[in-house]
Amino acid sequence: MKTLDTRYHGLVKYDEKEVIYFKNGIPGFEKLKKFILFSIPGNEVFRILHSLEDTDIGFTVISPFDVCSDYEFVLSSEDEDELEVKDQKDVLILNIVTLSSDVKKITVNLKAPLIINTDKELGKQIILNKEEYLIKQPLFKEE
Repeated sequence: MKTLDTRYHGLVKYDEKEVIYFKNGIPGFEKLKKFILFSIPGNEVFRILHSLEDTDIGFTVISPFDVCSDYEFVLSSEDEDELEVKDQKDVLILNIVTLSSDVKKITVNLKAPLIINTDKELGKQIILNKEEYLIKQPLFKEE
């Protein structure tokens, strides 16, 4: 077991086989290639995708199906090849959440999901060509 000392989540233990490799990084963070995914204690909805190369960089992520039950797209054969996808059950889809102290301003990026092959621990962020998915989809609907 290794330990990562994160800025906001303290010490996080992980195993080397849990490291997710993003060959091209994540847009805006192209130099960062290695990440771990971990749960937030006491929170079943959000998780953290954290860089191993920069202890200040971690993304709050959520399953798109917690936001949009009919979320769907087709992964291109190029993306499937790059991520070495052999079985759809190995594909994990997550979306980055932008946090705010004002709950009404918390958004989720449904336009650019993170695709992770959980068998090979390979990841990639793709951009969907679907107008119904927004970059800043409000996470909570106004009452």
